Amino acid sequence: MYISIVLPTFDERDNITSLIDRTLVTLNNYDLEIIVVDDDSPDGTWQLVQEKEKIDSRVRLIRRVDENGLTSAIQRGITESKGTYIGWMDCDLSMPPEDWAKLVKAIENGADMVIGSRYVSDGADVAHSLTGRTLSRVINLGASLLLDWGIKDYTSGFILAHRKIFEQITLRGDYGEYCIDLLYRTKRANFMVQEVPYTCVPRESGESKTATNVWGYITRGVNYVKTVSRLRLS
Repeated sequence: MYISIVLPTFDERDNITSLIDRTLVTLNNYDLEIIVVDDDSPDGTWQLVQEKEKIDSRVRLIRRVDENGLTSAIQRGITESKGTYIGWMDCDLSMPPEDWAKLVKAIENGADMVIGSRYVSDGADVAHSLTGRTLSRVINLGASLLLDWGIKDYTSGFILAHRKIFEQITLRGDYGEYCIDLLYRTKRANFMVQEVPYTCVPRESGESKTATNVWGYITRGVNYVKTVSRLRLS
């Protein structure tokens, strides 16, 4: 099994080395490449990856100077990847890289796409405030009711999937909206999607890229609701 892990980064200098090292250990028994797509981080994240690239051929840096954004970074990594299976995760260590083992096992058992999920049995979110957890839960419950009850965590962003999916589907949308859109279209295309539990933990270092106050949560939530509504009406 050849696995490509895409790590979209911006100002993750204090987390990226640990994330890469822990991913390499977890997936050491597989053919592996780690593609870091960095949006020219001013904190020098890309420089650390560049040094890692020199000593480990499994690590590759894509430094984007004239483009930025989470969705396009992931799509760039997908496009340039070589693996039969492609995955990605947040780069702040809120998603434990050791949990890649769970996603790989589900793939080996026949799933086309696997989601690391906070909202299935044994999953949890201990990273966000009560307000953030509540709004996320409400949005994901609404998405499940309106789109497909078989998915509980539409805004996960912790994914491993067969390359054939991305030969049919290109990522679209901003921040978490892309994930809702991708999961819905993957299910509609009759691919087998499975969720496995993980616990979202507080980032180890640096500033959050997600909403940090009530207004931020509401603004992001509105965009999620718009995405769900568009897909429901399509």
